Amino acid sequence: MQQNQQTHHPWCDGIRALFSRGGGAAAKQHTLEDIAKNIRERQFKRVLVMAGAGISTPSGIPDFRSPGSGLYDNLQQYDLPYAEAIFDINFFHQNPNPFFALAKELYPGNYQPNLTHYFVCLLHKKGQLLRMYTQNIDGLERLAGIPPEMLVEAHGTFATATCTVCLRKYEGEELRPAVMSGKVPECPSCMGVVKPDIVFFGEELPHHFLKYVTDFPLADLLIIMGTSLEVEPFASLAGAVRNSVPRLLINRDLVGPFAWRRLPKDVVQLGDVVSGVEALVDALGWNQELEALMAASAKKGYNDPSLLVCGT
Repeated sequence: MQQNQQTHHPWCDGIRALFSRGGGAAAKQHTLEDIAKNIRERQFKRVLVMAGAGISTPSGIPDFRSPGSGLYDNLQQYDLPYAEAIFDINFFHQNPNPFFALAKELYPGNYQPNLTHYFVCLLHKKGQLLRMYTQNIDGLERLAGIPPEMLVEAHGTFATATCTVCLRKYEGEELRPAVMSGKVPECPSCMGVVKPDIVFFGEELPHHFLKYVTDFPLADLLIIMGTSLEVEPFASLAGAVRNSVPRLLINRDLVGPFAWRRLPKDVVQLGDVVSGVEALVDALGWNQELEALMAASAKKGYNDPSLLVCGT
């Protein structure tokens, strides 16, 4: 699940060693309008997006750490030894029931994408999205029509699953009947527990996370939305683009490098994430296109991801 821990991961050193952002001479501070102009005029053709739980809370999915409303503050019903145990692989092997009780609530199809997801979809439709790196496991990026190959789901996905015993692979939808009926999915081959391909504490990140090694040097714009930038190694990616590349933070708070060293080409849009993306869309003049995309997706239906591909 969301690897919301502030622990060190060996990949962090690799990221920091490969990329660094130097100081540079004083220059005019960029604005949201500057970013929009360069996107609109296709000066930015390889846009990377980094996103966290903050882009999904407007869809009704709680984040993890917000006092009172976050998931970790509302897990008492699962009788856990500690909140994060619900995503601890060792605890899962001992008792998978709490995770699957929560999975029933979070399973793709229970929630629908919002404007932030469709904005990224529109970037892809226009051929300007290089890749989206997301910490979320809710699948809303896929439901908005962003193709899986354009996504790096850093903390895993419900879209696929694996038997914990014989390692047989499954599509996530094959687990839905058991999960929705409150049962632990079992492998018919060996009767082992079938676990969605969510990254638990104690597991390695998915191999495709290593795409950052080639993606980030290619980027000409980095957009960061709805994340605390506290979870490594994901957080270090914010410093992995070239020093000349503008970074746009659309977030509730200043986080990561934006909190301690804002560079001239960095742009910060603080507040509600949806409102921040709406401000960017306004500056781009993409309102009608975005509304049309959202309406078309709603008409096709949210529950069949095969129908939801940007640009079709």
